[in-house]
Amino acid sequence: MSSINPKTYDSIPSHKVAFLGLGVMGFPMAGHLALAGHSVTVYNRSAGKAADWQAEFKPQAKAALSHADTPRGAADGASIVFCCVGNDDDLRSVVLGENGAFAGMAPGSVFVDHTTASADVARELSKVARERGLQFIDAPVSGGQAGAQNGALTVMCGGDAATFARIQPVAAAFSRAVTLLGESGAGQLAKMVNQIAIAGLVQGLSEAVAFGQRAGLDMNAVLGVIGKGAAQSWQMDNRGKTMIEGKFDFGFAVDWMRKDLGLVLDEAKRNGARLPVTALVDQFYADVQQSGGKRWDTSSLITRLK
Repeated sequence: MSSINPKTYDSIPSHKVAFLGLGVMGFPMAGHLALAGHSVTVYNRSAGKAADWQAEFKPQAKAALSHADTPRGAADGASIVFCCVGNDDDLRSVVLGENGAFAGMAPGSVFVDHTTASADVARELSKVARERGLQFIDAPVSGGQAGAQNGALTVMCGGDAATFARIQPVAAAFSRAVTLLGESGAGQLAKMVNQIAIAGLVQGLSEAVAFGQRAGLDMNAVLGVIGKGAAQSWQMDNRGKTMIEGKFDFGFAVDWMRKDLGLVLDEAKRNGARLPVTALVDQFYADVQQSGGKRWDTSSLITRLK
């Protein structure tokens, strides 16, 4: 079974690109690049995953696919290097150093980071890139595993406008919207805004579903009604039914959400933003972790209310 759902790809010139990090997001994102006609070299910390990726997409690819033993090897000759890893430290480990991607990139090439990381590390690596004659775009994504598989991610970018214009049509292979929001770090800050909004929405939906169940209502019917009005949200449409059923073994893990909210709260300390609800929901997610839900979907907040 394919890990992605192929889509209609925009017809653009083929590029030689690299993709670093083949997790639940990176694996399908790199696959869309291959099916869109780009020559793709991948790198993953566990080499077997990179070999599996190449085996899956090679039969359908229109250009050469390969995998490399180091980020530097993957980046060699690539005009654009895409990356999606875990956190700031993971990002630095694949970018910097003798075997890092920057060491293998030619002057003028672009590094596009899809990791949800801090705005500080985006600015730091952008500065290092410029010093080496490279370009850097921070480009965290929203849409989860399903968005990556369907090539329907929303990409929030920070960086130089001319550089963004170069990478936007290529990134469109795995996206439905790729938008420049400001200078380096703006993409990461926008992702933080996204996570703040989601945290409050999921807690509100959890309380609504739990309240309705206590009241003896048919909550599938109730959500079907209120989902056509002002209460409608992506979370309601895509997580309401599974919350009612108590199914959480999929989706965006609580551990990942806590990592993201940690970035949010650290940034809020720096910029003075007041985030009382976000801080509270972060602690609710800590409760879910302690109850064994580290890998459950973020909609598992409702388990605290049962």
